[in-house]
Amino acid sequence: MIIIGEKINGAIPKVKEAILNRDAELIKKRAIAQTEAGANFLDCAPSVASELEYDAMVWLIEQIQEVSDVPICVDSPNHHLIKRIFEEGHVKKPGMLNSVNEEGDKCETLFPLIAGTDWEVVGLTCDKEHGVPQQSEIKIDIAKRMIDKAVKYGVDLKKFHIDPCVFALSTNPLAMKDFETCIIGIHEYAPEVKVTGAISNISFDMPVRKILNNNCMAFAINAGLDSAIMDPCDRDMIGTIYAAEALSMKDKSGRKYNRAYRQGKFGPIKTN
Repeated sequence: MIIIGEKINGAIPKVKEAILNRDAELIKKRAIAQTEAGANFLDCAPSVASELEYDAMVWLIEQIQEVSDVPICVDSPNHHLIKRIFEEGHVKKPGMLNSVNEEGDKCETLFPLIAGTDWEVVGLTCDKEHGVPQQSEIKIDIAKRMIDKAVKYGVDLKKFHIDPCVFALSTNPLAMKDFETCIIGIHEYAPEVKVTGAISNISFDMPVRKILNNNCMAFAINAGLDSAIMDPCDRDMIGTIYAAEALSMKDKSGRKYNRAYRQGKFGPIKTN
């Protein structure tokens, strides 16, 4: 499982305050904690007003790179800002661009930047006509269009993570079924493409969110999930990942599970 650490995001109230006040200590602590927990990428998402986003993004990248060598996921809905950050060389080593979709020219803008490089990219299954579709088959069709464009521009499909936009169970009782259907459908079209998702979306506005999140992860791994945008410091979720990989035969003989247990990576279940 490829883990994209989600804890440096301006949508989180404490992080938003730290960004506005330029509280470097809080950002660095979160970067260090996620690095030590084994994150493969650190998401960097200012989530501030558009006129503040460039300066906030540059500042966040600087703070993260001072304390961590983990690749950064440059996360913004503004693909022109992502392009500027990329071309100005603020990120010291190849990371991830988050994200493209089929709204406008996002694929056409960002795919040429990363073709032939070690950079990875996230694609969201939304387009101008449907927004975020409710139907799984439309999401899969959007994914196919993005995959075809990635091939056209020479993007390594092994570095392409498609996020089928996990629905909230509170508003869509078929949220988990949709997620599983999309994972399977995308892999059937392009097995080398990775499928990712913001797991905690499933539990929005539901009680005891941790239980839903952990079970969503287990179901998704069984369906073929490759990566996840999540909190790498959540030891219960890490335990769920290792257990699900062992039970679904992705971790044959449970070797990774046993090693992780001996290393003390699992924690007690909490329900708050």
